Amino acid sequence: GETMRHRRRGFSLIEIVYVLVIVGLVAAVALPRIDVTRYRVNASVQVLGTSVLTAQRQAVTQQHDIIIYVDSALNRIRIHEDRNNNAAIDALEHVRAVNLGERVVFGRGPAPALPFGSAAIVLVRRIGGIPALVFHRDGSASEVGGFYLTSYYAQLNGVRPDDARAVSVERATGRASWFRFRTGGWVKVF
Repeated sequence: GETMRHRRRGFSLIEIVYVLVIVGLVAAVALPRIDVTRYRVNASVQVLGTSVLTAQRQAVTQQHDIIIYVDSALNRIRIHEDRNNNAAIDALEHVRAVNLGERVVFGRGPAPALPFGSAAIVLVRRIGGIPALVFHRDGSASEVGGFYLTSYYAQLNGVRPDDARAVSVERATGRASWFRFRTGGWVKVF
C-alpha cells in the first residue's frame, strides 16, 4: 500500500510545557536582579534635567522668560512661557507639565546634600507659593538652586541612598547639571 505522509503542524503539549518551564527558570533567576526603582529614578532625572535644559535654551531663542515651577505636592514641574515677563500665567501663554515617574518623589532620602543646598527643592523664589526658577532671555537663571529626586521608598524609610539624584542650575549661565549618588559620593552624570 501507499504510505500516507502526515504533516506535523504546531507543537505537542509536552514541548509547550518544556518551553514554559525554561522561561520560568530564566525569569526566576533574572527578575530579582532587576532594580525597577533605579530605572524609574534615572528616567525621571533625565526627563526633568532635559526639560530644565530645554527651558533655558527656549528663553534664549524666544527672548522672554521661561519659568519652571517645582510642584512637590503634585510631583511635577510646570514650564511656563512667560511672553510678557510678568510672572503671571496669562491667556495664550503656554504651560506644560512634566510629571515625575511612578513612585519617584522630590527629596534626597539619606544621601548627603550637594553644595547648592540640602532641602528637597532648593529655590528661594516663590511664585504663587510654589518654588520657581526663572530663565531670562540672556540664558541666565534667577538664582543658584535645584532639586533632588529619590524613590518614595527611600524617602519614606531613610534607606537606599543610591536612589538619590539631583538637578542643579548655575545662576550666571543657567547651565543645568544632573547628578546621581553612589556609595561614596555624588557623581555628575550630565
